[in-house]
Amino acid sequence: MSVAPVENMASLNTDLFYDILRRLDGPTLATAACTCAAFWSISKEERLWEDVCSSMWPSTNREDVKSLISSIGGFRKFYADCFPLIVNKEVTDYQWNDYLEYPEEWTEAEYYGDMDEFESISPSDFVSIVDIRYKDKLICSKVLWGIPNANGFNGWFYNCPFRIDLLTYAARDDDDDGEAFLSVANGLPPITSMETERKDGKLWRGLRDGLRLSWIVVNRKMKQAANLASWCPIGGQRHWPTDKDFVIRFGSILPARDILPCQVVECILSMKFRVICTEGEGAETTLKLTELSMQLEDMEGSHVNGRNSLLILKEALSCRRSKNYSEVLESCNLYSKVQNELKEEKMRSESRLDRLCILSGIAAFISFCYYVL
Repeated sequence: MSVAPVENMASLNTDLFYDILRRLDGPTLATAACTCAAFWSISKEERLWEDVCSSMWPSTNREDVKSLISSIGGFRKFYADCFPLIVNKEVTDYQWNDYLEYPEEWTEAEYYGDMDEFESISPSDFVSIVDIRYKDKLICSKVLWGIPNANGFNGWFYNCPFRIDLLTYAARDDDDDGEAFLSVANGLPPITSMETERKDGKLWRGLRDGLRLSWIVVNRKMKQAANLASWCPIGGQRHWPTDKDFVIRFGSILPARDILPCQVVECILSMKFRVICTEGEGAETTLKLTELSMQLEDMEGSHVNGRNSLLILKEALSCRRSKNYSEVLESCNLYSKVQNELKEEKMRSESRLDRLCILSGIAAFISFCYYVL
């Protein structure tokens, strides 16, 4: 059987090209678009990128989310904005001594930033699009319109620690009851009891290695979007706050230049699971997602208030990103290293101050005794 040779790409049917490209994932589709003019032309089809986004972020299947994405530039732009993760390597610019100058050097106006700029930011402009996977299987999708409890310029939100509890508020807009579970059927390793888990940590390793989080923040007014998650976990804690709880932490390092003295902050995305059944209790091992939250913390671990958080989120939507996960991980590790050095230096400074106070007290006591006797 002989096959007729293809003289050039143009001789092939455009529908065949489209059928080929629609089977590709996002990175492969972007690469294929650079190979020839025919692929480049077809790759601009919004339907292709809508399928890619739908596959990667199932929450984009919702009609209201589709309308949102179309209004900010389309699915192709949305993918280009949200597939790369945020990278910030400006952490090394921060010095501990800079923080000591904070109370005197930063006035209230400087701390709260340009009020005209702030008034142009509305909490209702932000939309959170969240998807959680375990071993490539979707376990939860949530969409939160606006930021809860942020109404009113002089409201408590602007001066209190910023925090979004997604499960509490997003469930009000969903058709389901807002609950998400993980079980052996999802690929979760079975455990016979919590005592066994404390010894071998099999369930903890299964969670840490299998969970993936995407938390996309969209600003409708600016028509920008960014993924604030690290995709893979960057930390966590076993058996906390109770024996049956597991906290998995994702996040990213966001720029806060000209917003906060520390210049950078950590966006912490926490996911908490609770064991509700084990094999030893006559049922398959099952975990329930009990918390999914976002908060911002500065170098000292202090929570950022709502006013500054809005400014930081706005800046994050236009900061540098990378498709290289190792760069993202390096950015997070660098932040942790500088943060630990800051804590150690602060402890040494406090220790020196304590010793000075003790010596001053001893000297004063000796002087007092000398004059009395």
